[in-house]
Amino acid sequence: MAVCELISVGTEILLGDILNTDAQYLSIELAKLGISVIHQSTVGDNRERLLAQLDEAAKRSDIIILSGGLGPTPDDLTKEVCCEFFGKEMFLHEPTVEKIKKYFSSKGMKMAQNNLKQAMLPKDCVIFPNDNGTAPGMAIEKDDVHILVLPGPPRELKPMFQNCAVPYLMRFSDRIIVSHNIRTFGIGESSMAEKVNDMFDAHNPTVAPYAKDGEALLRVTAMAKTKEDAEKLCEPVIKEIKKRLDGYVYGVDYNCIEEAVIEMLKEHHLKVATAESCTGGLIAKRITDVPGASEVFECGIVSYANEIKHKVLGVSNDDLYKYGAVSEPVAKQMAQGALRVSGADIAVSVTGIAGPDSDSTNKPVGLIYIGLADKENVWVREIRTSRKDRSYNRYVSASNALNMIRLYIDNKL
Repeated sequence: MAVCELISVGTEILLGDILNTDAQYLSIELAKLGISVIHQSTVGDNRERLLAQLDEAAKRSDIIILSGGLGPTPDDLTKEVCCEFFGKEMFLHEPTVEKIKKYFSSKGMKMAQNNLKQAMLPKDCVIFPNDNGTAPGMAIEKDDVHILVLPGPPRELKPMFQNCAVPYLMRFSDRIIVSHNIRTFGIGESSMAEKVNDMFDAHNPTVAPYAKDGEALLRVTAMAKTKEDAEKLCEPVIKEIKKRLDGYVYGVDYNCIEEAVIEMLKEHHLKVATAESCTGGLIAKRITDVPGASEVFECGIVSYANEIKHKVLGVSNDDLYKYGAVSEPVAKQMAQGALRVSGADIAVSVTGIAGPDSDSTNKPVGLIYIGLADKENVWVREIRTSRKDRSYNRYVSASNALNMIRLYIDNKL
């Protein structure tokens, strides 16, 4: 079975100026093809170091995938170094020249001569057209070693990998790997694992736990000769996990809880509004980050100051004085106020102490109250994160508010 390694090229990655998301993406996608990634490395824009890395990689891997270094400037050396390593000559690929010229013309820009560098390609290579930029990718083969060269920008790399690299790589795989993520909220990783502990011993499909901020997930992975066969292996395992974790599972293969919540709101023809204090609009942001949110989101009110809580949302000044802004009565009235102002079907509110320091009441950092109101009832939940991490507390507060919407729709509040 073919093994693969990844080489990310770019001094900016080594300096930390950009985050290397290409390697993560490629590893995930290669696993789906049943191709094992055995090594990852990052090399700066340096000819000697890249040559040395290619020499090491070719001794242990059948497939080498490089990303980055295909630009028009002198420090973009990936293609040239690969040709030097394999002893390949380069030629000017006229169709690519024309494509680059059209690209600049469509933008009303004059093409600089150095862009022709991107049209210089190795002889006998398989060309990967770039429909999202000017630099084509390619595959080069010699002595049973296959080098694939892809552009660095993710918006160019991802479609090129799917459209060009995947068909090229299919010949190296005699199996397909399918993975599904079962996303949960409201249960810790250890408690989740305890409920499905016996399933961790299975080999095909495998079940593995993972934790994120305030969430836990189980990844079910199956291997088979076809995607259909792998899906059949996963199906009963996913069904059993959902049964055991009933009430905690918010979906399968969602990227985040807000995606699931928006889909549920659409299905039930409900609209939601938010009233936020310590989260500062984060709930509204996460909702509106999801395409189609306009169908279900009415408005978001950031009532950071007590005066706004009173004037806009109608929170009682007496209660603000008696109980403080971070309290159950205030969370309740904030949700009711947002419902009244917006005319939505439901409204959620958040008030809490995000940290790192407490407020004048000396209530603990990480104390959060979340309210949810419909036209007849109001529910309030208290959360204590026991952490002084401001970003964590804000994010987890927003996630809990979104989860309350999910539980409301599922009639589990």
